[in-house]
Amino acid sequence: MPAGATGRNADVIIIITFIITFISALGASELSFLMEPRDVIAVRDRPLMLHCQVEGEGPVSITWRHNGVPIATSDRATVLANGTLLLRNFSKRRESNESDAGEYDCAAQNRYGLLISRKARAQLASLPKFLSHPQSLAVDEGGVARLSCQVNGIPEANITWQKDRLPLSTADPRYTLLPNGVLQVTAVQRSDAGLFRCIASNIANTRYSREAQLSVTGSRTYKEPVILSGPQNLTINIHQTAILECIATGNPRPIVSWSRLDGRSIGVEGVQVLGTGNLMISDASLQHSGVYVCSANRPGSRSRRTALGRLVVQAPPEFVQWPQSVSRPAGGSAVFSCTATGVPQPHLIWLKNGKLLAPSANVKLTNANTTLAITRISTEDEAIYQCMAESGAATTQASARLAVAPGPALPEAPSGLRATALSAAGLRLTWDRPDPRDALRVIGYVLHIRRLGEPDGAELQEAVDQNTFSHDVQNLEAATSYHVYLKAYSAEGGSPPSAAVTATTLGGVPSTPSFFTKVLNQTAMQVYWELPSKPGKVEGFRLQYHGVSNPDVQGQEVFPGHINTHTISNLEPAAVYEIQLVAFNGNGDSPSARRLVSLAEGGASAAAGQSCNCDHSDPSMSTLLVGVHSGLACVLCCLLFILLAYRRRYIIIIIIIIICLLPLCHHDVQLPGFFVFVFQFYLQEEGELGDSGHPERSERG
Repeated sequence: MPAGATGRNADVIIIITFIITFISALGASELSFLMEPRDVIAVRDRPLMLHCQVEGEGPVSITWRHNGVPIATSDRATVLANGTLLLRNFSKRRESNESDAGEYDCAAQNRYGLLISRKARAQLASLPKFLSHPQSLAVDEGGVARLSCQVNGIPEANITWQKDRLPLSTADPRYTLLPNGVLQVTAVQRSDAGLFRCIASNIANTRYSREAQLSVTGSRTYKEPVILSGPQNLTINIHQTAILECIATGNPRPIVSWSRLDGRSIGVEGVQVLGTGNLMISDASLQHSGVYVCSANRPGSRSRRTALGRLVVQAPPEFVQWPQSVSRPAGGSAVFSCTATGVPQPHLIWLKNGKLLAPSANVKLTNANTTLAITRISTEDEAIYQCMAESGAATTQASARLAVAPGPALPEAPSGLRATALSAAGLRLTWDRPDPRDALRVIGYVLHIRRLGEPDGAELQEAVDQNTFSHDVQNLEAATSYHVYLKAYSAEGGSPPSAAVTATTLGGVPSTPSFFTKVLNQTAMQVYWELPSKPGKVEGFRLQYHGVSNPDVQGQEVFPGHINTHTISNLEPAAVYEIQLVAFNGNGDSPSARRLVSLAEGGASAAAGQSCNCDHSDPSMSTLLVGVHSGLACVLCCLLFILLAYRRRYIIIIIIIIICLLPLCHHDVQLPGFFVFVFQFYLQEEGELGDSGHPERSERG
């Protein structure tokens, strides 16, 4: 065999051995749970143990959290060697309103990442007072009696009954005891009369209800069917037992039957009737969900009564597809898929090393979080990823590890990227020469350019050879800001992106922005402004404000070009503020837009008027306010004259008031014309202009 072939075979064997070794190491290091904590009910002042067992490459450390807060090891709480959490004295401290009850989860960590278990709920056993007690009633002989009591216990209380303080015999088929605390007595006899009470007990306590008197009256008369108690809406978990109550009375005794509202068959497997009409479904499945109809029919007639109840069977989340561990080279991509079913439909969330995964530039969650895609993989992405399926029924999790395999040495990210404007349509981009070790591997560069505010998919890319460190980009839009970064490429792949820069082509500054204000209360306002119709026309906005009467109260905020609203709070109550907004790009600032806004209660903002668009050479704010008051003075003069001048005896007083107020009037008021109007009005009142409104003056003339 030629020597060259032998060498190639040896290389292949080495590569295969490396791959097998890496895959074996990946499989051996898988961190997973053998046992996760389960929901539990604890007794006050007694110890409680929550179990957590894992497998994976050691060393593995296990920690616990209570309601999301790490549990510190103490005399009361200890993590055993096998990962079990021991609470030596489960308690609820009334004085501090603290309790050991709540949600617990365990975290397992090795050198590859961290894994979080499902949440387990720990409840304190309790048996509070009865919510309802049995009520006394009188029943016809041969009729039906129904007694009930209700108590909410943790765990659910076991309810038994006593008659005249003696245990009630359940051997008599006329007595039906339902788990929810209902006692049904059919074909009532006089011997059934007596005092009844229920007894509720669980691991926390035992309680006795008040007694109720059952009286039996004379023989029965004819009665139409009546449903004393129909089925209630019920929600259970899959494989549990559902009991739908239906008890009816009448003479003759009605026949109770069951059906589904949708017309489907109820079936016979696991279905039976308790007593005279209660429907019991054992080992419930999802197919048992639906609306059930209880019918009470009078024998030999069409007379019947019906009652409806909805049964909902929940199923905990179950994975149909779960993420698989993968190994990817740096710069590569990985996709994790996770699909779960359940009733209700579970919601999916992703964790990275036990922390909620937040989407970023290279991490995307799509298809209702069923797909996790990671691109441009780096060592920072190496972790354990968990898919958590949560619903009202339960929580479950599946995990996978992303390992970053040693890949080819890629070029370093280019440095020193700079951009200068050449013209209204061009930018010049320059960058530093690479390190001599990188220079030998670099075969070219790619410039990534997009208008500021545009998505990544709209970028323009231009390739440059490896010996070029300056490049002119043409055919751009005038007065537009661009986001630019650079990547170096070798035969093995691309480098990480360089630091991005923002540059603006020549062509002027942005136009004056249009903005509006809304007064929220006496110390806060909201400012809105319009964004340019095209991205890149504005690099950002600068918002300034200051008090008119107190210039020391001022502030300034700078916003990127895609933001168009801001709330200004903690202002001086009921004060007047000047608001100034400027748009800017790389060529400079736009002309400023200004408004006056009053925070006084009921005062409207200056948005209702026009922009001030003041220059710095305009008169001061105090002069502007004086002008406003002088205008009001002129209006007051006119109103006084019109309202009072028809009374001759007031004319001298009015003229004196007007002479006092006229100096306050704005200089634009035409004073001679105003006096002519006054004189004409006076002559008209004297009748010299033929006023017919005063006949006594006409007669005298």
